[in-house]
Amino acid sequence: MFVDEVVMNVEAGSGGNGCLAYRRESYVPMGGPFGGSGGKGADIIFKADSGLKTLIDLRYQKKIKANNGENGLGKGMNGAHSENLIVKVPVGTTVRDFDTDTIIADLTHHGEEATIAYGGRGGRGNVALATRSNPCPSFAEKGEPGEVRKIKVELRMLADVGLVGMPSVGKSTILSMISNANPKIASYHFTTLSPNLGVVKTKKNDFVVADLPGLIEGASEGVGLGHKFLKHIERTKILAHVIDMSAEEGRNPYEDYVSIRNELEKFSPKLLLKPEIIIANKMDGEKAKDNLEEFKKKINNKSVFEVTALINEGLDEVIEKLSDMVSEIEDKPLYEDDVIESHVLYKFKMEKPFTISKDGDTFVVRGDQIEKLFRMTNFNTEEAYDRFSNKLRKMGVDDELIKNGIKDGDTVRILDFEFEWTR
Repeated sequence: MFVDEVVMNVEAGSGGNGCLAYRRESYVPMGGPFGGSGGKGADIIFKADSGLKTLIDLRYQKKIKANNGENGLGKGMNGAHSENLIVKVPVGTTVRDFDTDTIIADLTHHGEEATIAYGGRGGRGNVALATRSNPCPSFAEKGEPGEVRKIKVELRMLADVGLVGMPSVGKSTILSMISNANPKIASYHFTTLSPNLGVVKTKKNDFVVADLPGLIEGASEGVGLGHKFLKHIERTKILAHVIDMSAEEGRNPYEDYVSIRNELEKFSPKLLLKPEIIIANKMDGEKAKDNLEEFKKKINNKSVFEVTALINEGLDEVIEKLSDMVSEIEDKPLYEDDVIESHVLYKFKMEKPFTISKDGDTFVVRGDQIEKLFRMTNFNTEEAYDRFSNKLRKMGVDDELIKNGIKDGDTVRILDFEFEWTR
């Protein structure tokens, strides 16, 4: 089964909890803190693998969860870091954040890796939290939660040349004649239900050709099968328009060509900027020569290759031309650097560390930094609670609550937990 789009959840591993322990040994007076720190949680990493051609392995995984780091132990022993979780995906895979539609990664080379969700750091044990002013802390941190996100994984197949055209114009036949591919060929529309790839070997170079399911008018808006596969054309260097010059189905060849270009433009105007060739197929047809003459008059002297793919006639010239074009055209990234997540997300996360709103009589404090601090605080000792309160005060939460009119005895909520406000 060909699967080229999957929506799923990923959850990186949380860090292990720090340990609260004290050194109690004979002949070691004032032993001090002895609790180790937790280990780091596992990252979730996607790795491009040229041996995979579909996202079927992810199709039935609603969630990928990485392992947590190990907790710290007594005697100052730190917990082990968890091994990162590697998820193999086909070359040409794009990963987007489902909520923001931001591109997280675009994997275009075998072995290329990208971290999709980061594991949390381990919580510090009381050995690591000791300071000159507090040499024996009676608290330890919980591990940082791993990153949780919903993602959309899309496959845009990598090919040098994309064969495009109406159904039953001979794209699959051409692919089978010029490459090692064996696509299904039949005399009915939409025989090709998924893209087929074939490698064409020449004396100059080898290149990959993709036979894409037949497009029809309205494909860019979801009509027929083509809209599901138009995205695969985006990565191709060259477009090869296959036109049925025999017009055996009653369509006009030039109108077919215009219709296909219109659908490409509606999907992405950039597609019309790609270099293209025109393959006039089925030239053994009764009206093919006349149709070709009329066609050439309307296309402003663009080069047209006359072929009859069924008997492998004229395809050598097509292969030679495509080979030259592939050698001359440089690879271009599908996405510019400024749309990749690492270049845009950092800014707005630091603009304001928290917000305060009211839910009835309750003051609700929200913010990534505060919620992270809350999750990593183990409120099992009074000192831990005081440390949490002092950090909020230094961040300006107290002053902001006072500006919003809070009074002693009012309720403050962080996540699902509520506290009574006192000065």
